Amino acid sequence: MKLIVGLGNHGKAYELTRHNMGYLAADYIAREFGATPWQEKHKGLLCEAQIKGHKTLILKPQTYMNLSGESVLSVADYYKIAPQDIVILSDDLDLPFGTTRFRSQGRDGGQKGLRDIFAKLGNNTINRVKFGISNEHKALQETADFVLSKLSKEEQEQLPKILQEGAEKMIKSCFEILDT
Repeated sequence: MKLIVGLGNHGKAYELTRHNMGYLAADYIAREFGATPWQEKHKGLLCEAQIKGHKTLILKPQTYMNLSGESVLSVADYYKIAPQDIVILSDDLDLPFGTTRFRSQGRDGGQKGLRDIFAKLGNNTINRVKFGISNEHKALQETADFVLSKLSKEEQEQLPKILQEGAEKMIKSCFEILDT
């Protein structure tokens, strides 16, 4: 069993913000793979899909970004999912907007949701797909204000392509390896 975790903040005020790229990616993957309806479980919204023949849970923690580890740990413990079978979808302030990058280990890069997950699981060798949110205007705003700001209309128009690219990187890196 695999666990895909989309990081973000719940609530209408946070919809389509840069910090919610993980939620947007989780929603995209759930739609693309015909997931079951979202259910409130383990301090998050959880659904299930079959991806490349593997039972896969998709989680959107509802604990707010900085406490995401509570929800992830609850699901991982309950379903006995090992860290190597978890994929985190998150925003990354250091990548240009529209860039996606897969990483199998490393530091949190200042992303507090990742930091909390690593601390709660006691492991930083967790797969992740990072979605770039930075642009040339970030230096003009405080980091918190920037990541919590809404995506521009132009950025929103690019979302389908970006989310598809991120999902493809995740599948190639985390699911197709199992099939060889």
